[in-house]
Amino acid sequence: MCEMKVIKKIKRQMELERQRCQSCGMPLCYDPKGGGSEKDGRRNPDYCSFCYEDGAFKDPELTLGQMQQRARELLRKRNQPWYIRAYMAHRITTLKRWRSN
Repeated sequence: MCEMKVIKKIKRQMELERQRCQSCGMPLCYDPKGGGSEKDGRRNPDYCSFCYEDGAFKDPELTLGQMQQRARELLRKRNQPWYIRAYMAHRITTLKRWRSN
């Protein structure tokens, strides 16, 4: 019985990992608008509404370092420990928007 709980928890985490904004790393299930939008109004499945709107990034000049700092600051405000802040900042480098940088 305990193994089933662990398996369900792992599956849930894997699903969250698959459905993250590919710019900031936020799980898309937490996006109040359900994701970013294209010019024609369709939802973009890769980016959240905080990062992407009307077919473009809201802050196109944003650098990888600046995005990592934003993530650290947000997590600090939410009282996350330093190792979580460091891990999430590192994870941003694996996201679609930042892979080529």
